[in-house]
Amino acid sequence: MDKINGENKSKIVATIEARMTSSRLPGKHMMTVCGQPMLGHLVDRLKAVESIDTIVLATTKNKADDLLAEYALGIDIEVFRGDEEDVMGRVIGAGKSVNADIVVEITGDCPIIDPSIVEQTIAMFKAHSVDYVSNAMVRSYPDGMDVQVMGLHTLRKSSAMTSDPLDLEHVTLHIRNNPEIFTRVHLVAPPELHWPELGLTLDEQKDYELLSCLIDFFQELNPTFSCLDAINHLRGNPNLVAINDTVLRKGST
Repeated sequence: MDKINGENKSKIVATIEARMTSSRLPGKHMMTVCGQPMLGHLVDRLKAVESIDTIVLATTKNKADDLLAEYALGIDIEVFRGDEEDVMGRVIGAGKSVNADIVVEITGDCPIIDPSIVEQTIAMFKAHSVDYVSNAMVRSYPDGMDVQVMGLHTLRKSSAMTSDPLDLEHVTLHIRNNPEIFTRVHLVAPPELHWPELGLTLDEQKDYELLSCLIDFFQELNPTFSCLDAINHLRGNPNLVAINDTVLRKGST
């Protein structure tokens, strides 16, 4: 822990999982909108979260991800590179590399994540003596607003207890599947933000088209527009919602 004004302060680190070899939309993190890659839009939003001390890109050692690593360093965030298949190991390595106490896990396919929702999730974690806080287990927010917060020690404990490839791929799956071991609190959306069917994540080309429309619309008004701003705009423009409403999300049936 760092000492601030003589008091111990937990170091809060946001990790961004990203790689160029996405199966459904390769290179998506470097696709540009308003002259900036999607990864840049995400980083700008995480930099707006006051509680976050450091941001680390957790990418792979693959040659294809050199571009991501170089871009991340150019926008003044840290980079950790690890095994492509062991995403849990990458996130742990990213946290350890900057002496994190608390990890705020964000996936790179959430380029318009709302800084206030990230802040609220962190605040909930700090206010409760639990191992894990998330707004994603109980689906209520739009897809693409997902935040997971845990102590680095909790993630390392989970890692020591499993070698299942699914657990390594889905960083917190082991934590989520073992409530008798890991305590948790769920952040649930207020009524005005409740729209779990809405896809604001970057999975496929149609998602890119919708997100581009939103980012372009708000670029001059407020480039870090909120989840509520996006929802209100989409409620008034159902033709935009139709752009990606046929995209099948992972885990959907």
